Amino acid sequence: MQRRIFALCFLSISLVTAHTQAGWKDLVTDLKESSEQYLQKSDTTSTSTQLDLNTMIAGLKEALQVGSQRVVENVSAPGGYLNNPDIRIPLPPSIEKVSGILKKYGLKDQVNQFEESINRAAENAAPQATELLVNAVKEMSFEDAKKIYQGADNAATEYFEKHTRDQLQQLFKPKVNDSLQQVGATRYYSQLAGKAKDLPYVGDQVNVDLDSYVTDQALDGLFTMLAVEEKKIRENPAARTTELLKQVFGQ
Repeated sequence: MQRRIFALCFLSISLVTAHTQAGWKDLVTDLKESSEQYLQKSDTTSTSTQLDLNTMIAGLKEALQVGSQRVVENVSAPGGYLNNPDIRIPLPPSIEKVSGILKKYGLKDQVNQFEESINRAAENAAPQATELLVNAVKEMSFEDAKKIYQGADNAATEYFEKHTRDQLQQLFKPKVNDSLQQVGATRYYSQLAGKAKDLPYVGDQVNVDLDSYVTDQALDGLFTMLAVEEKKIRENPAARTTELLKQVFGQ
C-alpha cells in the first residue's frame, strides 16, 4: 500500500510537468483520472525512481521559503512599492478626494512628496516580514502542505495571510511609524493638513490614521506579490531556482 502511495506521488509530479503550460487547476482532475488508471495496473516501477510524499512536501516548503524571501527583497528595494503599479500605495481616500483642490492652491509638490513618502515607508518596513513568513513555512503541518500543493495558484498565499497577517500588522506598525518620520511622510501630512484647514470644505476632510493606513496597504501589497511569485513557481521553470524545486515541480 505504501509503495502505491509513493508511486502515485511520482505520478503527480509527472502530471505537473505535463501541465506546466495548461495550468495548475487542471492538474487535480487529471491526477484523479490517471491515479485510477494506475491502480488498475501492476506495480512495476522501481521505487528508487519515485519521489515520495515527504520529498514533495520538502519541495513545496522550499518553494514557499525561497519565494517569500524573494518577494520581500523585491518590495523592500528602492521603488519596490512606488514603481510597481500593482502595489503602489495611493493617497489616503480623504486626501485623494481633495487632492485636486490642494494642488490648485499650490500644494502639488507637497501632495506628490507625501504619496512618494508613504511608499518609501512601506519599502523600509517590508524586511520585517521575512522571519515571520519563514517561520510560518517551518510550522506548516503535513496536511496543510498537502492541501497547498494540490490547491489553487494562490493557496499558499492564502495560508500565509491567514496565519501571519495579524502578527505582521503588529510588527509592521511601529516600523511604519518610524519610517514615516524618517522619510518625511509625517511632516508632509502635517503640512497638508495644516494648510487644508484654511481651505473651505477641505480642512475637515483631511483626517487620516497614517500608521494604520500605510501598514494595511503595505501588507496588501506584500500578499499581492506573494501570490504572483507563487503562481510563477508553479508554472514557470525559470522561477525554480534550486534542484529540489526543479525535481518536485518538474521542468
